[in-house]
Amino acid sequence: MADRLAEVPGVVGVLLGGSRARGEHRPESDWDLGVYYRGGLDLAALRALAGPGVDVAGPGGWGPWVNGGAWLTVDGMAVDWILRDLDRVEQVWADCREGRYEVGVQAGHPLGFWSPCYAGEVALGQVLADPTGELTELRRQTATYPEPLREALTAGAWEAEFLVGSAAKGAARADTLYVSLCLSRAVGVLVQVLFAEDRRWCLNEKGALAVAETLPGAPTGFGPRVRRLLGAQGETADLLAATVADARVLVEETLAVLKDSAEEQRRTS
Repeated sequence: MADRLAEVPGVVGVLLGGSRARGEHRPESDWDLGVYYRGGLDLAALRALAGPGVDVAGPGGWGPWVNGGAWLTVDGMAVDWILRDLDRVEQVWADCREGRYEVGVQAGHPLGFWSPCYAGEVALGQVLADPTGELTELRRQTATYPEPLREALTAGAWEAEFLVGSAAKGAARADTLYVSLCLSRAVGVLVQVLFAEDRRWCLNEKGALAVAETLPGAPTGFGPRVRRLLGAQGETADLLAATVADARVLVEETLAVLKDSAEEQRRTS
């Protein structure tokens, strides 16, 4: 399938992504094929390859970041085609090397789409079809996590503290939705920071906590504490306030560990 996709005009190469590329898949896991294209993409040829009854969304059809593709069933297995504009991926990679990133709104990413995911997908993927060698070269480059990106992401840890403060105001009004959103994003920020501090690519929210709790920068009991915080936040002002207080302690401890790690790196560098 990857070889046939690579023959579609506009397609540069195909990369296996997701859990199967990382060897973390389950028997029922989807097959995620990143279809990297440049310039005009022959959607008619792509739709002919997908076959009748398959809806192929062109660039922009699924949103600004996960910008198109198709869901197929092949021999009873789910196979996802995910379009990736290679020019944009390369620009994001250039930004990462300079310590720049952005977080965009994207369906399916409740904590937002963090742009370094583009580079991480290439770094952690498996090249299946690459006639020009461009994907192979980009994968070689992204294998090394950029220090400027690590510094930029860890510097953004302040947002977790800010969000906990905002959650406290919501707790006083028994605003469960607002508190839930603030604390979920605060945890998401911490997870991104923990990945970055360990120079590890974080691709999305799915399964990220299970990895983050094992990383050196995570404070004791990080995973279980997060699960308790987000699993039962409470409905009254008092219960919500108690949850926020626990979240504040967790954020402070995480930032303290990260600060100690940064100071240790400065002493040894």
